[in-house]
Amino acid sequence: MFVVEPPLATAEQTEPVTSTHRPARFRRAGRFAVPYLYLAPALVLLVVWIYRPLVQAIELSTYSWNLLPTSPMKPVDTGNYERLLDLPAFWNSVGRTGVLIAGMLPFTVVLPLLIALASRRVHGRARTVYHAFVFVPFLVAPVAAAAVWRWLLHPGSGFVDQVLGSDRNWVYDVDTAHGVIIMITGWQLLGFAVLVIWAGLAGISGDYDEAARVDGASARQIRRWITLPLLSPTLLFLVLTTVLLSPTLTFPLIDSMTQGGPAQATTNIYYLLWDYAFHSFDAGLSAAAGVLLFAGFGVIAGILVWISEKVAIHDD
Repeated sequence: MFVVEPPLATAEQTEPVTSTHRPARFRRAGRFAVPYLYLAPALVLLVVWIYRPLVQAIELSTYSWNLLPTSPMKPVDTGNYERLLDLPAFWNSVGRTGVLIAGMLPFTVVLPLLIALASRRVHGRARTVYHAFVFVPFLVAPVAAAAVWRWLLHPGSGFVDQVLGSDRNWVYDVDTAHGVIIMITGWQLLGFAVLVIWAGLAGISGDYDEAARVDGASARQIRRWITLPLLSPTLLFLVLTTVLLSPTLTFPLIDSMTQGGPAQATTNIYYLLWDYAFHSFDAGLSAAAGVLLFAGFGVIAGILVWISEKVAIHDD
């Protein structure tokens, strides 16, 4: 009886076994690295344009410097912050910023909600035309809008004064200048806010409305108990963007129309830090205002996000 022994494994036969393990490790490493490769450009941009300037601003806020390359930077530690907090102009600008945000909320939340709900009754091509007319002001450049509105609000000969029969200088009057800035900014942002609410309404399933109608609910009850609760994440998002972006978005209008006047009536915290840097040439004080602005709005954003997570109703 013959016993056939299996052939011994040679180097040529064992080599493919080891080579199959290496590509497997490479594939696992590749799958692990691919998401980070996609994120790399965004992370680089964040570091270059956000985090690095933020660190530089914090560092600059501890120096006294007039922006001249030949002038030495003198370290003052927290002196800029102490000087800033003692300035009445700083606290006045904070108050105006709060008034600005409160005045913008009707234009970015209340009116867009009413317009978006009303547009649901418009059908066909009329809806497209309606959407276009609402969104057009958002496409107008702020500087161009400022020029047109200055002409419309010109004292005496302006369209607004002719309609109202008055002779008021709306732009350079202390009582009306801030309201004019709020109105023009709200007019421009209205279309964007309506577009966001339209997107939120489109994301709500129509099955809820049909089920409510089967149960005998009226259109008003459907809006109150179904549409508005499911739209709450969108509305809270608009509140958050209004709080964070209003001081920034008003800057072109303020710089083009009032330059912070009259008597600093339109100077908010964002325009104030720019004024300290490029009018007073106090880079340290401007950087300190920017750091406090960043910290303050960061806390407010965190609170609003926490409220959104607790209050908003999501369609899961």
